[in-house]
Amino acid sequence: MTDIAENITSLKQQIPASVKLVAVSKTKPPSDILIAYNTGQRRFGENRVQEILSKKDLLPSDIEWHLIGHLQSNKVKFIVPFISMIQSVDSFKLLRTIDSEALKINKKIDCLLQIHIAEEETKFGFSMKELDEMAESPEFANLKNVIISGVMGMATFTDKADQVSMEFKYLVNCFNSLKNKYFTDVPEFMEISMGMSGDYNIAIREGSTIIRIGSLIFGER
Repeated sequence: MTDIAENITSLKQQIPASVKLVAVSKTKPPSDILIAYNTGQRRFGENRVQEILSKKDLLPSDIEWHLIGHLQSNKVKFIVPFISMIQSVDSFKLLRTIDSEALKINKKIDCLLQIHIAEEETKFGFSMKELDEMAESPEFANLKNVIISGVMGMATFTDKADQVSMEFKYLVNCFNSLKNKYFTDVPEFMEISMGMSGDYNIAIREGSTIIRIGSLIFGER
């Protein structure tokens, strides 16, 4: 087995069966993705629309592509036909655009609400106040072609495990609050996407259902 195949096999042996693994393949060539695919991996995460578009037709059609990076509204139409999940919905404007583009092709798109949980101001995401305002607006109730499947967050890039743990706990609290207030009757609202190569163990301990792993699978960029 190659390193990539060994890395995936090893990871899958370590993580609970209930946790979904998204292999983050940004900057990696289709040949690397194919090695991961051939070990049984089907979910792949990319940060940039252009990069997914340049790769997807070179790879098997049953790959589940997840958009995990900041998404501009004007790029939505390019990925709606094939994307499995948009994890990085960070504004109401973006959510409305996804709904509108999905409606055009009569498709429903799984989306996660990205919440700002880190200290760094450079990271994107809703505040809880913004989410409350959005969820209580009449316009939100009219969205028919997006499925809100849960939340996503990125912890501060730090060696302080306590801080990372606290930020993940906060994301879980946000998830529970949203579930209880707005999504009690939405069975699809079940995912908490948190945890990357450096902190996925903490994330799983705190309740992650989806981890996004790049360098531990494909090596450093």
